[in-house]
Amino acid sequence: MRDSFSLVYRNIKERKTRSALTILGITVGIGSVIALISIGFGMQAAITDQLIEMADVIMVTPGAQDFGSFGSFGSFTDRDLAAVKRIDGVKDVVGMRGEIEDVEYRDETFRLTVTGIDPQDIVAVFGETIQREEGGAEGMAAGRDLRENDNKACEIGYSIAYDYFEEDIGVNDRLTINGSKFRVVGVLEEQGGFRAEVDSAIYVTKRDSVTILDNDDIAEIFVRVRNIEDAERIAAEIEERIDDNHKLDDFTSAMTMGSAIEQLESVFGILQVVLIAISSISLLVAAMGIMNTMLMSVMERTHEIGVMKAIGAKNRNILSLFLLEAGVVSLIGGVCGCILGVLGARAISFGIQTAFDVELAAIVKLEVLLSGIAVAVVVGVISGLYPARKAAKMSPVEAVKYE
Repeated sequence: MRDSFSLVYRNIKERKTRSALTILGITVGIGSVIALISIGFGMQAAITDQLIEMADVIMVTPGAQDFGSFGSFGSFTDRDLAAVKRIDGVKDVVGMRGEIEDVEYRDETFRLTVTGIDPQDIVAVFGETIQREEGGAEGMAAGRDLRENDNKACEIGYSIAYDYFEEDIGVNDRLTINGSKFRVVGVLEEQGGFRAEVDSAIYVTKRDSVTILDNDDIAEIFVRVRNIEDAERIAAEIEERIDDNHKLDDFTSAMTMGSAIEQLESVFGILQVVLIAISSISLLVAAMGIMNTMLMSVMERTHEIGVMKAIGAKNRNILSLFLLEAGVVSLIGGVCGCILGVLGARAISFGIQTAFDVELAAIVKLEVLLSGIAVAVVVGVISGLYPARKAAKMSPVEAVKYE
């Protein structure tokens, strides 16, 4: 065995450039797979952590509407709110009135989400899930929270204040919402991640929302339960009661954070498979490179193979030698690929954090690294099988005569 490793080492050393290019192909293939998988795990963990913070909250929307959007899929009524409040185990219920309206600031106009919700409702449902910072007003980048007795006042998300308009919006500046003037009393701290929609929303009191929104319908209902264990049961009852109110089947979609996490895991599972499939193309190219390298090695060493057979080497010895060489080259490429994958994942996560200002840490799992090395070796050995068999079947007489 020691002699075999010596021969493998000598052959790799004598053909440095070819071996290096072959190893590079494997490194890129394995590295890209590991980097993408690690980024996927990081994204899944980041979103899941934020969902867990709202584990006792149920989001209720009409039909197949996506959470956080206001559309024409139907709406709820105060009767629906009352029906939900009567369900055993419900702690708080909040109906949000919201539409996309024209918002003007210093001759610039954007279509933005305007939501009518009273301050105590925000605290009742979301509690401390809105990011809170030490010093000054809690959770505020500037100003204060909206108050129930405020008249023609609004609280705006971070992106509204600093990203949308050419000039930043500050406290006491005035916005024109659907033709009505509103004074900005506060700017929320940047949320990002799963709560990024908060950054691009404008909040007014329910009383004021009646005067500026085209209708007084409830777009979404947020329910906080007393015990997380009852969330699934309560969600089912919510759908049943609201569907009965509207005399329609599947009118309501009530999603718990547990269900959201399950759906998220399913989506990310599919995404991981797609990413692995795309990255595997580079592994296929690397496999062809290994086969080509080993075939050239067999041709160059034909005379050496003949001599080895002449002094007693058997076919299985020749086969094992070339498979060992393919395996060693692949092993080196796999280890280098793991290093490249870890560094690449961290570089990508840093780039995403910098570009989009979100918290994202790549999660590199030991089992992924070990699997990457194992896959590299298996791919290498399989790719080297044909050249190794070709070498093993050579006639010793013809091989010795080969120049």
